[in-house]
Amino acid sequence: MNTESKSRYKTTNWSEYNQALRQRGAFTIWFDPQMQWSATPTGKKGRQPTYTDIAIQFALTIRNLFQL
Repeated sequence: MNTESKSRYKTTNWSEYNQALRQRGAFTIWFDPQMQWSATPTGKKGRQPTYTDIAIQFALTIRNLFQL
């Protein structure tokens, strides 16, 4: 049996290590310019806004992905 201890990783730059831990859980989303999220105003009171099909598909995908 070998009684030598295993070499351990020693963190020397704690600020980089903490930043890497924060980045590990990051989730970045890029939006396509064609996806116009805000609906164009119709000028009529009480009317539902009309969103593009791409925006609706994106919202449903995110909802399904995160089980919201």
